[in-house]
Amino acid sequence: MNSNENLITKFYTAFANADYKTMSECYHPKVHFIDPAFGLLKEEQVSKMWEMLIYRSKGNLKIEFSNVKADDFNGSANWKATYNFTRTNRNVINEIAAEFVFQDGLIIKHTDNFDVWKWSKQAFGLTGYLLGWTGFFQGKIQKQALLSLKKFQQTK
Repeated sequence: MNSNENLITKFYTAFANADYKTMSECYHPKVHFIDPAFGLLKEEQVSKMWEMLIYRSKGNLKIEFSNVKADDFNGSANWKATYNFTRTNRNVINEIAAEFVFQDGLIIKHTDNFDVWKWSKQAFGLTGYLLGWTGFFQGKIQKQALLSLKKFQQTK
């Protein structure tokens, strides 16, 4: 395993152990994170997002990862999160494809991709099934996620 594959492995091992501080150590101070739920997050917002997700899971979060690959500049991994979605208390199994860009031995860009419609069907039931594929519903999900992160940042 090369150093960037080790870095990805360290990141997801920390996530599986609910260790957001070690996760944060894997990020460059100028990190950018992008995913369908939060959109674009920058710098300290990224670490706070992971802290919030771990905190809200109340120990009910299972993280699995595989297919870790990286070279000197780019990397990727697949990961799966199993948890209860806080707002609806519905069980969710989210399968994510992650891509990374490295700088100075750290992750400078992290992009997570997943099927929002599949996720919303699990998280919101019938409403997610009927509306989860729409840009309007996905926009509402992102707006709520960002609002939750803002509130969390104000309390921590």
